[in-house]
Amino acid sequence: MLAVSLDGRLAPPAGGAAQLGGPGDRRALEEALAWADGALVGAQTLRLHGSTCLIHAPDLLESRRLRGLDPQPLALAVSRSGQLPAELPFFRQPLQRWLLGPGGEGGGDRDAPATPPGFARQLAFDDWRALLSELARLGLGRLLLLGGAQLAASLLAEDLVEELQLTVCPMVLGGNHTWLPSGCTVPPGGPWHLIESRGLGDGELLLRYRRGPQGAGGRPPI
Repeated sequence: MLAVSLDGRLAPPAGGAAQLGGPGDRRALEEALAWADGALVGAQTLRLHGSTCLIHAPDLLESRRLRGLDPQPLALAVSRSGQLPAELPFFRQPLQRWLLGPGGEGGGDRDAPATPPGFARQLAFDDWRALLSELARLGLGRLLLLGGAQLAASLLAEDLVEELQLTVCPMVLGGNHTWLPSGCTVPPGGPWHLIESRGLGDGELLLRYRRGPQGAGGRPPI
């Protein structure tokens, strides 16, 4: 799930944390979070923003409570290095954090480092398909991808994204910070089908595209 400019940019030419999306986009984001078991977020996105997204809307928090869920979906930080600054506000947010990184459970490395402070669990990140199967086994079948571009590219490259949810914002930014990195390759496949388009106010437009038969519903496993 991403907010992008009219020219498909995530951030201005100078880079830094994206500042796209208004109140309507925020509501759409929280609705997706309320649906999810876990939310994937890349290490660089956490370094830039300092924190991950939380649900604040009382009705969505109540909906999760009635379903017997924690107030917030599990935060799944994806880091090849396993290194995130301990001072990030992310580590003080009221949610459970797992690290998807080197070593950890399922990696077959007996000398893997212990789970870093701030994380309840660490899972080996060697192969996306194996990792997603393990997450589903652990009860995390509904996953939402929050960013960033490199993480989205790696999942698209392995044809593991079933739905795209984009908020198109009424601005043109230019520069190189597109929502997929330059040089990203994705496997050929069938078309993406538009399953929802909705105005969010302030000139913003929500677009949801899904892979597979036209008209298929639901929200994205990724």
